[in-house]
Amino acid sequence: MDFATALIEENDAFAQTLRGADEATPVPTCPGWTLRHLLRHVGRGDRWAGQIVRDRLSDYLDPREVRDGKPPDDADGTMDWLRGGVQGLVGAVDGVGADTAVWTFLGPRPAAWWIRRRLHEATVHRADAELALGRDFGLAAELAADGLTEWLERVMVQGGDDRLPLLDGQTLHLHATDGGDWTLRGNGTALALDQGHADAAATVSGDATSLFLAVVRRLPADDPRITIDGDGDIWHAWLDHTPF
Repeated sequence: MDFATALIEENDAFAQTLRGADEATPVPTCPGWTLRHLLRHVGRGDRWAGQIVRDRLSDYLDPREVRDGKPPDDADGTMDWLRGGVQGLVGAVDGVGADTAVWTFLGPRPAAWWIRRRLHEATVHRADAELALGRDFGLAAELAADGLTEWLERVMVQGGDDRLPLLDGQTLHLHATDGGDWTLRGNGTALALDQGHADAAATVSGDATSLFLAVVRRLPADDPRITIDGDGDIWHAWLDHTPF
């Protein structure tokens, strides 16, 4: 997958979703936020990542210090601002080189890591916007599957909140009916991820978009678009102890 092209396309789709919408519309999947908050979060986040890459930072950057971090007041200017953040990030990665190490919240990573991260940030928040506006949301199966993989890879590094989301020996299998399998196992003080099919104590099945939205809690745990076989408590515990 060409992550830079996908990011530009997803950013444009996000902009189109927001164009003409009431910015005061509440976003139920981001409690306390409106569409304006969502737009500013995504646009400033892209600029934040772009500045980290462009300046080859090795330490955390306070988002409040991001250059041009606030959208303008006019609608057309806001859309240009939103698209400009992504263009700046892609340009920054091209400028410093995709393999140049920069700061990330998971430790030093190649600059290109930020493009994939911001792509899936955009997909999730476009889902937030579409759901807030009462619209259907879907992704190409390959994009949704990679979003799920990217999220799981981060959980492998970050772990859970107050405990690991799988206890020692517990297994969870996620099966995308349109392509993709992920098997997770609790190994005492760590988690293991295998991108393949394996028997597990709990199996959650659905199309890749529905699985992706479920693991990031944009769909209810028992949404009819997904099927749970085996020990449902493992699935619920996984959701309870993984990042929002």
